[in-house]
Amino acid sequence: MGGRHVHSARRLLEGALDGPTEDDLVRAARTVVTELGTPERLLPLVRELAGGFGDPSGCALLSYRHVLGFDKLLLIDGGPRHMLRAHVWHPGAGAREDIHNHRSPLASCVVRGALGMELYEPHDSADPAAGGGIATSWYRESLSGEEGDWLLEPAGRARLRLTQTAQYAAGSGYALPPYALHRAWCASTGPTVTLFLETGAGRRQYTDVFTGAEPDALASSVAKKPLEVRDYLAELTALAGLLA
Repeated sequence: MGGRHVHSARRLLEGALDGPTEDDLVRAARTVVTELGTPERLLPLVRELAGGFGDPSGCALLSYRHVLGFDKLLLIDGGPRHMLRAHVWHPGAGAREDIHNHRSPLASCVVRGALGMELYEPHDSADPAAGGGIATSWYRESLSGEEGDWLLEPAGRARLRLTQTAQYAAGSGYALPPYALHRAWCASTGPTVTLFLETGAGRRQYTDVFTGAEPDALASSVAKKPLEVRDYLAELTALAGLLA
């Protein structure tokens, strides 16, 4: 039956992402994205989507190169409850994200290559054991306009402390609550692909972004450039090639 992998993934997402607490939802999201990220499930799913099953026109409108430096391909749009995406990370010194958090709980699974990850927390300058911390410029990022462009509002300066550095190989992954400060990058010589699941629970109106730039140095608004349907399907075909 055509589209059976798409229908199966949708049923799993709709049936599993529920829980009385945020911690329960984070754990459920990690379980689901790990299952969907296995080769026997993800590759057939991507091939079906590349063949036009699902909602190619709707998903293309929400697929683009993200301001944080990776290609973002929406696979399944669950409306306000969840969104399942493939992220394609490219190697290179300029491909590292800014430090940021998210609007809602998330889980991610590395399905090709390797992903580097750093976790941060606000620095307490009154604590001598905390060291000097990292000086950053703090922005609040929200979505504006009908197209959902990124709006960056300067919020001052902040100091952060690095708490953990990790590297995730293919088959491994992580889950984070929305407030967790982190940044990631491609840690392999070729493209890295991650399956990313963001839930809609407790969605905040903005995220925090921390950069090394001077305050007001970043553009106040960054336009999204969604993919045309034909380009979206071509990207999915190329993604299937990376996963095969």
